[in-house]
Amino acid sequence: MVTRIIVGLALGPAFLAALFFLPPAAIALIVACIAAMASFELLRAAKVAHNNGMYIFTALAAAAVPAGHSLGYGSWTVRAVAILLMAALFLPALSRYGTSGEIRFEHIIVCLFGGVGIPLFLSALVQLKRFDNGQFLVLLPVICAFTTDIGAYFAGVFLGKHRGITQVSPNKSLEGYIGGILSGCLFMLVYGLLVEYLGGIPVKLPVMALYGLLGSAITEIGDLSFSLIKRQCGVKDYGTLLPGHGGMLDRFDSTTFAAPMLLLLVEILPAF
Repeated sequence: MVTRIIVGLALGPAFLAALFFLPPAAIALIVACIAAMASFELLRAAKVAHNNGMYIFTALAAAAVPAGHSLGYGSWTVRAVAILLMAALFLPALSRYGTSGEIRFEHIIVCLFGGVGIPLFLSALVQLKRFDNGQFLVLLPVICAFTTDIGAYFAGVFLGKHRGITQVSPNKSLEGYIGGILSGCLFMLVYGLLVEYLGGIPVKLPVMALYGLLGSAITEIGDLSFSLIKRQCGVKDYGTLLPGHGGMLDRFDSTTFAAPMLLLLVEILPAF
């Protein structure tokens, strides 16, 4: 627990500072590295065979998607990457069908999710940074995901009584889930006040509360979704890269869901 807290206190503020101060191109590079490592961890957890460059193709695809978004060609890049990755995966599968080294369809789907789905969701951070007031908008999904996780943890520890809501995470309680959502809403309101005070930008606080409500809800779904993958794959963590936290995907599982949700909300209902 102590290691987890120390690593979180060291890396959390550093990541937030990088998102706030760095330009979109630099953020795209960071997201590309995160997405590539996360895709590798996903394939390893799903026990995708190390053959025909499946790990390499998937990691390269994952890195290319954020890069395309930083250049303003996100949609084109995603389509191109998806087509190329599918070809790179299916061609060897066709040639190996009926042999001892046959490539399973479910492994191809894992590669497509890791190489296109995860980086596409995380690329929402790059897109948010490119907006007006992007230095404030890009922090929304990260703050939402982190505060929801923290609120859910402490509410579960001190108030949790009704556990076993889902067998994916049987130790988590109903009180924890509610605490996470309330925490997300509260910190979104606090963040809105800080943006208004420090940035001199008018902020619609009811909209920020909505950001917190929907963002926290999807954050908890994201956390459970990636936990489900771990349970079905029979692994405790996706990796050991971050002491006390597990792998890159363990740390950014919630953000993977929160980022596209906050991007959608900002596009259709801007708070500032």
